[in-house]
Amino acid sequence: MPELPEVETMRRGVLGIVGGCVEQLHWLRRPLKTITTQPVRPVFRRRAVGQSIVAVDRIGKRVVIRLGAGDSIVVEPRMTGLLLLNEPPNQLHLRWHMRLSGSAVSDVWYWDRRGLGSIRLFSQETLHQVLGPDRIGPDALTITPKVLQNQFAASRREVKVALLDQRRLAGMGNLYASEVLHVARIHPGTPCDRLRPDDWRNLHRSMRRILRQAIAHEGSTLSDGTYRNALNQSGNYQNHHRVYGRAGLPCMTCHSARIVRVVQAQRSTFYCPACQKNRRSRSRIRK
Repeated sequence: MPELPEVETMRRGVLGIVGGCVEQLHWLRRPLKTITTQPVRPVFRRRAVGQSIVAVDRIGKRVVIRLGAGDSIVVEPRMTGLLLLNEPPNQLHLRWHMRLSGSAVSDVWYWDRRGLGSIRLFSQETLHQVLGPDRIGPDALTITPKVLQNQFAASRREVKVALLDQRRLAGMGNLYASEVLHVARIHPGTPCDRLRPDDWRNLHRSMRRILRQAIAHEGSTLSDGTYRNALNQSGNYQNHHRVYGRAGLPCMTCHSARIVRVVQAQRSTFYCPACQKNRRSRSRIRK
């Protein structure tokens, strides 16, 4: 967390900076873990200050602020990072401030409770080297059914674990993988090479549907309350989760079984044993 819907919500939330000019950059001193910055701050400022902002894009789980001279500011929120235009959850965890002129937005803040995120400035060449198609997979919102199948069909990995591989599928995370597999009625422990072509098409449809719905609801704010949109407001998709975080509760789809929580690759997975049948899985997941 944040995953694709939350980061896409961040991107859309700061679109008002497009057309503005970077006036000032500040890294706020805090008695906390320092976020990762690249290059060193004087070089970062020299290359970014005075530049116009021409676009705000997203690559996987990163917001990419493109500057007129060709550089890009890449914000990776990781576990607890937020891009904000409004009052932050608190002052203690504010890490970075960008002041702008000539746009509808005058200030952008980066807040990060755990300090695991990063803010990097990349040239066009370096951006391609670090986040190009050789390093990160097709985006989960735009990938085609055929490419999705080609990315994973030969793998013997469990499908839930495989979907989290950012080199093969950009943006998918733990929460939405559970939700997508439930809607697709695929057991999370099924090896990829045992899924049929119809399964991959169904998985693709479910993925597009769930991610679009989550973006429409501006992401999921979980019980810790950390994730917020750019205006410091909660997302709403947590109220529509069918399996994630609902272990022991009745399935909202079949109403005949209770949601089970298991562990895959050290991550929690939630599924319905009635809706998502285990078809001769080689699963090693454990309760």
